[in-house]
This record gives sequence, C-alpha cells and structure tokens, in this order.
Amino acid sequence: MADDTHANELPPLHGRTLFIAAVSLALATFMNVLDVTIANVSIPAISGNLGVSPTQGTWIITSFAVANAIGVPLTGWLAQRFGSVRLFVTSVLLFTAASILCGLSTSLPMLLFFRVVQGLVAGPMIPISMALLLQSFPREKAGMGLAVWSMTALVGPVTGPILGGWLTDNLSWPWIFYINIPVGLIAAWSAWTVLHKRESPTRIVPIDKIGLVLLVIWVGALQIMLDKGRELDWFNSGVITLLAAVAFIGFCTFLVWELTEKHPVVDLRFFKRRNFALGAVALSIGYGLYFGNLVLLPLWLQQYMGYTATWAGMVTAPAAFVALVASPVVGKYIGKVDTRVLATIGFVGLSSMSLMRSGFNTNLDVDALLWPQIAQGIGVGAFFIPLTTILLSGIPPSMVPQASGLSNFMRTTASAFGASLATTIWDNRTSLHHARLVESIQTYNAPAHQAVDGLTALGLNTQQALGVIEHQLTIQAAMLGIDDFFRLSGYLCLSVIPLIWLTKPNKATGAAPVHAVAE
Repeated sequence: MADDTHANELPPLHGRTLFIAAVSLALATFMNVLDVTIANVSIPAISGNLGVSPTQGTWIITSFAVANAIGVPLTGWLAQRFGSVRLFVTSVLLFTAASILCGLSTSLPMLLFFRVVQGLVAGPMIPISMALLLQSFPREKAGMGLAVWSMTALVGPVTGPILGGWLTDNLSWPWIFYINIPVGLIAAWSAWTVLHKRESPTRIVPIDKIGLVLLVIWVGALQIMLDKGRELDWFNSGVITLLAAVAFIGFCTFLVWELTEKHPVVDLRFFKRRNFALGAVALSIGYGLYFGNLVLLPLWLQQYMGYTATWAGMVTAPAAFVALVASPVVGKYIGKVDTRVLATIGFVGLSSMSLMRSGFNTNLDVDALLWPQIAQGIGVGAFFIPLTTILLSGIPPSMVPQASGLSNFMRTTASAFGASLATTIWDNRTSLHHARLVESIQTYNAPAHQAVDGLTALGLNTQQALGVIEHQLTIQAAMLGIDDFFRLSGYLCLSVIPLIWLTKPNKATGAAPVHAVAE
C-alpha cells in the first residue's frame, strides 16, 4: 500500500469527483457486507432446492465469513505488490464473477466452493475501501468519511435479509447472488475512473507463507468443528476431536510464529496496546453476538412461525432505518463526547434488543417484533464507530492500515463463529426443552389426555392426534430455545461494557488516526 509520503502528496478530492469516489467505494463495501447476511433468510429455500438440511445450509454463511476473514490479512501484501486502486477494482470484479458462479451452483459442495472463493477475493475490499475513502476526504472531514464507510458496513447486514427475502420469494435464490452483477460492475468502473490516477506505488515485498498456511489451518479447522459438531455429536466423534486438536495446535504454533516473524501476515504486536487489544476484543464480541441474532431470527420465523422469506427479512427493516439515522449522529459526536460513553450506549442497545426478544412467544404481534429492532438499530449505530476509534487511537498513521486489517479479521472471524455458536446453542436448548415437554405427555397427565381426546373427537385417530401434539411441542421447544439464546446474548452484551471502560479515554479521537491510507 501507499506509504505516508505518498499519502501526504495526494490532495483530497472535492465536489463531484469526491461524491463519485465515495459512492463507488461505499457501493462495493455495501455489496460485500450485504453478502454476509443476504443468504440468511434464503437458507430454507437453498437447502430444500439442493436437498440438504437447514443446519447444513448455514455453512453457506459461515464459509463465506471464514474465507473473507482469511483474505483480509493478505491486503497489505497485495496492495504493496499491485497497488491499492488496482487491487480494489480487481477484487470487486472477481467478487462479481464469483457471485455469478454461486448463482449457477447445482449442489451444496459446489456452492460452498464458490462461496469460499467469493469470500477470499472479497477480503481486501473492506480495508482498501476504507483507506481509499479516507484518503479522498479532506483531513478536517475525516470523521465524516469514517461515518460514511461505517454506515455502509453496518446497514448492509441488516438490509441483506430484506433484499434476500424479496428476491427468494419473487424470483429465486440464485438472484441473491446475481444482484451483485450490476452493483459490482458499476462500482469497479466508477472507482477506476476517478481513482486510477491516485494509484499507490508498488514494490516487491516478502510474504509470510508459513503464517498464512497456519492461519488457514487453525481458522478452518475451528470453523468446521463448530459447523459439524452437532451433526457428529461433538467430542463423541473422533473427527471433531481431531479438528479441535488441529485448531488448538495450529493456533498455538501460529502465535509463536507470528511473534517471531519479521514480516508477519498478522501483526500481533498491536495487542501490546491496551486500547487496541480491549477495543478489538469488545468489537469482535459485540459483532459476533449481533451477527448470531441476525442469523437465528429469520430461521426461527420461517421454520416455526410460518413467515415467508420476504416477511422474515422485513422484520429487520426498522433496525436498518434506525442505524442509518444513528450512525451519522454518532459520527458527529466523535471527538466531542467520550467514545466510551457512546460505545456503552451501543452495547446497552444491543443488550436491550436481546433481552426484549427473550420474551418472545408463539403469539407475536407487530409491537413485539418492532421494539427490539429499534433497540438493535440504536445499538449497532452506536457501538461500531466509537470502538473503531478507540482501537485505532494512539496508533501512528503509517500503522493504521495494518491495525484496521487485524481488527477487521477479528470481527469477520467472530461473525462466522457467532453464527455457528448461535445455531448450536439454539439446537441444544431446543432439544433440551423438547425432551422436557415430551416428559409431560404421559398417559395419566390430564391436560395431555384431554388434548388427545379433543383431537380424536375432531376425527383424528390416536396416532394423528399425537402427531399434532408433537408438532406443537416442537414449535414451543424452538421458541423456548431461541429465547434462551437471546437471554444469554443480552447478558453477554452487558458483560462487554467493563472492557470498554478499561480503555484509555481519547483526547483527540479521530482526525489523525483515521485519516490514514492503506500502505
């Protein structure tokens, strides 16, 4: 990527050129982040079409997120080798091509392969788009540039289920990928048109091949373990035990190697800085919990509450609108208000959303769905920008791209782990509640006996009546299970707040740290 000298030589953009650059970069970021969640509400349709279970269908989400996280640390090397603008445009075009191949997939392994490709080529898009956007804005408006970038990064995951649901119901699931074609082509063309003369210098630099291989091994093994754990009965399976061992040994080896490597693929020395370490951990936990909620809610509504993909997506719309309003307001107060206060408001909002959802029942009305979405919008809009500012505070401008890349890697990995853990917790709690409810259906249990008698009086035989009761028990168990997850999520959000207040307060949040360019 560009060095500081080159960054300082480039004058900021103004007027129409700045607008085109901002829109094209924001479009690409939005497209990337959108694809993380656009498949959420389409999982039942994709699973049914490809002949797999909904649990296996969630691999479509986690495979993309993990591959995307692995691609992020390569950004620095690729940008220095090929140039920031050239890397960005190439990444967008390859992402668009991979989207077409995802839509053409006819089996789950084929779709997963192209989702991995899509995630890998998308890795550099977010950190490079952030750097190019901040480089394009005047220094005094750097905070606004960060707010614009953050809005697209935050609203994308919420908008994904809405758009994905509509496309799945009105066209077909491949269109959740085909929609990227016009967006990707427009973003690539417009970005190249206005930014190609601002290309960063290139040079041949070494790449940490061993570190990259170790990163792929431990992250991949851990994610496969989380995805396949329930299906293979966790540590009663030799495969899961082996994956856990590979992930643990690979992670430990990765830590030792990266701490001693001269050109590490992931610079772990940033964790010596208190604000970066605590801010990155808080951001990762918050984003993982937020993403787990985004994955579970549409699945529950479609599988057990009779919602279509469109309506399952629509219930997230209020959060998107509130986040759109909250993000620029938060960006305006960065540097004026203690960022720890703003981040705390964000986590209180996310906790309120989860705890309100923990009271869900099978007789949901509009209000029951609406208020948690408003709390989620406030939380998402308020925690992302302040935590990003906290973790970058005190870091020299020349090192901001590496720090941003590491935090993006952690955040993206946390989203994949969050999705897998959320579905696992929900499944386990659902099974537990189902077993307890079934225990109540005894021959001498009066309510159960009356229910069977009532159904047989309607013309059903005993087996059919028991089948109807079993179906209702399954619905109730799923509701109790997801309530447990939401409750746990709410308490975990509150537990992150002390981490925020262990960081040092920022006296000058923003202009210098965030106004750095990729190098």
